[in-house]
Amino acid sequence: MNGVWVYEIIPTLLYEINRMINLTKSNKPTESELEILQVLWDRDAATVRDVHEELLKTKEAGYTTTLKLMQIMFEKNLVTRDSSSKTHIYKAAVSRENTQNLFLNKMIDSLFAGSPAQLVMQALGNHKASKEELDEIRNFLDANK
Repeated sequence: MNGVWVYEIIPTLLYEINRMINLTKSNKPTESELEILQVLWDRDAATVRDVHEELLKTKEAGYTTTLKLMQIMFEKNLVTRDSSSKTHIYKAAVSRENTQNLFLNKMIDSLFAGSPAQLVMQALGNHKASKEELDEIRNFLDANK
């Protein structure tokens, strides 16, 4: 009986593993999706209208475009949606930290030949860091020796 169960479950497990790999590949947000995620990370939860009004503060955006993007993000598992009431409430389904790491690792690998030091040198060379920021960097480096 156990042998039959294994043969029945293996195709299901392979399907689920493949589905999760594909979800991870498609889970990378676009630039517009990142702007929406930023609003959701800052607010914790919001309606499409809330997100749209926040986006209007920095750029021209159509309400239907924001709605469509958020629907796509729901399909990509970037956001969750509570549809228990007439107005749907969206929350980020991916963390800010994981998303930052995803993009940072890709950038280090592709633009800086895998060298985090080159990234830091470029960033500090192009932007004036405050004394507080430099102290924070020194403290981080000292703590990770």
